[in-house]
Amino acid sequence: QVQLVESGGGLVQAGGSLRLSCAASGRAFGSYVMGWFRQAPGKEREFAAAISRSGSSTYYADSVKGRFTISRDNAKNTVYLQMSSLKPDDTAIYYCAADLRGYMPGLQNRGEYDYWGQGTQVTVSS
Repeated sequence: QVQLVESGGGLVQAGGSLRLSCAASGRAFGSYVMGWFRQAPGKEREFAAAISRSGSSTYYADSVKGRFTISRDNAKNTVYLQMSSLKPDDTAIYYCAADLRGYMPGLQNRGEYDYWGQGTQVTVSS
């Protein structure tokens, strides 16, 4: 069992930056592939980024590539999402998720993940 708690969301102007954090407790954090998803009002939850167990490999949705950076600190049981050059379209609730199996071709699928946080709101004003 893993508990995930996101933080760092807020209101930011277009072009600005935010860093989200996701703190994990419970089973060994380093055994999970971690992902970030987001859900805008009226839309389905979509993949944003994922990171391998060691942090050596990262994956991004095309919509955030080059602007967002995912990282992790296994000693602190925390995964981060650094978001830069934010756009109003980035407005959403951001969720972190943990995947024990780590099936890399399926990382963009919500069903691949075993545990989810409660989400943190990010609002980008124009």
